[in-house]
Amino acid sequence: MQEMSERKQQILKTALEIIADEGYSGLSMRALARASDMKLGALQYHYRTWEDLLRALVSYIETKILEGFEARKLHEDSATVGEIAAFMLADSAGTEDAMLGDRLWPQLWAMEQVEPLVSDLLEDVYERYVAIIERAIEKAGGNSPRAEALCLISMLEGESLFTGSGRRWESDRKVVRETILKFIDERY
Repeated sequence: MQEMSERKQQILKTALEIIADEGYSGLSMRALARASDMKLGALQYHYRTWEDLLRALVSYIETKILEGFEARKLHEDSATVGEIAAFMLADSAGTEDAMLGDRLWPQLWAMEQVEPLVSDLLEDVYERYVAIIERAIEKAGGNSPRAEALCLISMLEGESLFTGSGRRWESDRKVVRETILKFIDERY
């Protein structure tokens, strides 16, 4: 991602907050302009179209996640499956504000269902994520690295759907995370 102005970053953070707080249906160019204390025309100076905004939003998310991976050297061949899983389960997931954590991701998954562009863009993000975990599984001697990577990602990502903030089993979150990490440690 090319260098982004502070104002553009703030607009994208505000968009993420809207998605997390109100759901993806609460995000529109007008709502974002209002929440960013600007006129629609000023927002469109930064993000001319809805598609431009979506591209920038997904790119911003990807950049923040990859920065977290790089800061912990999880993109290198020395990263273990357990280290990658612990990072993905951490509330911070590599960002300064946790990108609103388990409130954001379920909304992005829902958004994928109605916004083909978001689906395509997030698939690109997941492709990189799968490759990182797949390499770690190969290194650990996994039998079917691609299939195992996809299974682990499903488990890691699904954890927030069941034990995330405000969910029925939120009080079980710590033990669920510990169980996932123990399973991974025993397997890899």
